[in-house]
Amino acid sequence: MAARAISSGTISFGLVSIPIKLYTAASSSGIAFNFLHNRCGSRMKQQQFCPVCEEIVQRSDLVRGYEFAKNQYVRFENDELKALEEETSKVIELEEFVPLEKVDPVYFEKTYYLGPDKGGDKAYRLLADAMTESNRVALAKYVMRGKEGLVLIRAVQGGLMLHTMYYADEVRDFEEIDRGQTVQLKDGELDLAVRLIDELVRKEFHPENYHDEYKTRVLRLVEQKVEGKEVTALEPQVRQSQVVDLMEALKASLEKQDGAAKPKATRPAARTRKAPEAAGEVTFDEFQVAVNESGLEVGAAELKKSYNGLTSLGKRKKLAPADVRGKVVNLRKDLEVIRSDPELFGDAPKKLKAARIPLTARDWERY
Repeated sequence: MAARAISSGTISFGLVSIPIKLYTAASSSGIAFNFLHNRCGSRMKQQQFCPVCEEIVQRSDLVRGYEFAKNQYVRFENDELKALEEETSKVIELEEFVPLEKVDPVYFEKTYYLGPDKGGDKAYRLLADAMTESNRVALAKYVMRGKEGLVLIRAVQGGLMLHTMYYADEVRDFEEIDRGQTVQLKDGELDLAVRLIDELVRKEFHPENYHDEYKTRVLRLVEQKVEGKEVTALEPQVRQSQVVDLMEALKASLEKQDGAAKPKATRPAARTRKAPEAAGEVTFDEFQVAVNESGLEVGAAELKKSYNGLTSLGKRKKLAPADVRGKVVNLRKDLEVIRSDPELFGDAPKKLKAARIPLTARDWERY
């Protein structure tokens, strides 16, 4: 389906006017639920209820009020508010240009695509190329729905994007938040943390590598309910509230990354062995047995999440069952190495931390 413009306007750049169209750049695709009456299953309707008069109030009987003091309001009629709105204008006046890295992302609100309107192709192309060449973004004022707002325009992929922005007084002061300033770091912790960051550095951001796994789980559960299947609830995942030994956690994380980049010589040759092509998909029971054979105990929630991540990767990347099985074999062998290496496992409990096994499809893809 072709993109549909939601508005049109004009960018004013010195004496140059560029007619443009405004398109929505992104929209949330999260899961939305409706409230139903448990007794009959009917969808609920929202109503306005006055607790003083103890009656349902119709929308026509509502007026807007601004609370200037505790439980004290001044009233506004729609005509009064309409008179306060900015005069309708579709001109986006570019006021100044700044480097993008000087604009804190905390000020960004929503994103829109800008495309040239009729007769504006050349001027649009000129501004986009000039902003790309100068490596600057533009700040401007723009009236949307009767209210003047701050916007930022930047050149991206040969075109222009518009970001609506918060004003400075709409962004909370970070000084109000406790940021752990009184904590003292141990010697070497900062160096280890920087090394760990270096191990996880990627040259580019690939948003396609990230997926809404909660949405996937909900939709899978919806399908089961629609088909009348029995629904099995997973155990809630227990999140670690704090790091007991930060230094040890950093060392273990770095060793895990080093192990992924440079396989140890003690690693069994089965690392590269593949299962027969005729083998079917790995079942959860088979996956559980493979992990248990390593001699380590993994929590049920982490085990299930790891299995779901593996099967999700297999479907998304259309991996052959043999390749998926190969990853399971590799995992079991790696866990055996970890279990047998005191320097890696130390005096920690027998139960394996979730961080030591791949949990998501992205983790399995890099494994």
